[in-house]
Amino acid sequence: MLHALKGVGNRAFYRWLTRDYRPLFPRLPERTRLFRLFKTHQDWTQAFLASPTVLGVIDTYGIELIHPMREGRSPQQIGRKGLSNHRWIVGGKLCLLLNQWGLVVGWACATANVADNTFQWLIQQFDGRMIVLSDTAFHAAEGDPANLKLCQRGEWQDRMLVETVLSMLTLITHFKKVMHRVWTYFHARLAFTHSIGFSGGQLSSYVEGSSALDFPLIHDARSQDPS
Repeated sequence: MLHALKGVGNRAFYRWLTRDYRPLFPRLPERTRLFRLFKTHQDWTQAFLASPTVLGVIDTYGIELIHPMREGRSPQQIGRKGLSNHRWIVGGKLCLLLNQWGLVVGWACATANVADNTFQWLIQQFDGRMIVLSDTAFHAAEGDPANLKLCQRGEWQDRMLVETVLSMLTLITHFKKVMHRVWTYFHARLAFTHSIGFSGGQLSSYVEGSSALDFPLIHDARSQDPS
């Protein structure tokens, strides 16, 4: 979770951790082994998923892995070209399902070229327990889940909760662009990011400085230079 919150690359994070917090982690593994362990144990983050509520919201978040000009240069490229916030990116897409408190109930990921309605299976998992609000991009011609409520632009302002959470992902974790080159490590980064466990309101109060003193290690993680 510290890695996700720090919001920097693997090498910069490891330098920061060994420089400032080595006494807290006396048996810290070598850098590459540490990130292999992160990948191996990413399933532990399922314990941080929140309980569903009657109303929930769902949306997607584009994550750039490489600049679009570099598309196709490497056979190991894991990202695909797709639209995010009205611009082209080459990368992945994170889908977040939140409860009414802004906590993550479920999540999934795919390449950026995948349509939002591909994630309808995530909504169907909570049929009978949760009514999920979404934009019209989640509509499928073949039919929609019974618990999906499509919202036209300007309707159901409750959906702004997910926009707050996604904007905090950008502001706090700098998650709009990451540098992973292997899909399993990218997936692990997503898992640890959602497990941070802040709601949109809690993140807002942290940004404003009202709660930073309650989390000194987190405050240091965001305020210190990683170099």
